[in-house]
Amino acid sequence: MFAFGIVAMAPALIISRMVSPRKRSNPVKFLPMECGQVPSGEGRTHFMMQYYPYILMFVVFDVMAIFLYAWGSALLELPKSATLPMMGFLAIMFGAMAFALYQSGRRRIW
Repeated sequence: MFAFGIVAMAPALIISRMVSPRKRSNPVKFLPMECGQVPSGEGRTHFMMQYYPYILMFVVFDVMAIFLYAWGSALLELPKSATLPMMGFLAIMFGAMAFALYQSGRRRIW
């Protein structure tokens, strides 16, 4: 498998070396740019994360929906003792959902 990877990769590397231009690189080319302009100010800034709680709620709901669908489709074949772990799972998921709702109300941290 490794040999096949080398054989498949080698022509791409060789052809790209043969086709690429051989100019010396300009030092300005490697400077950080913002849309073609020289950047001004600090490079790292604080991003507003106002949609973080909603993203968290979507992830929690998505995971919950996947497991609930699998559990619901096999519910008739499962023993009655399989309900307790699912209720524990739902408790954890609703706890995460409650945390996301709590975070969405805390506007001062955004």
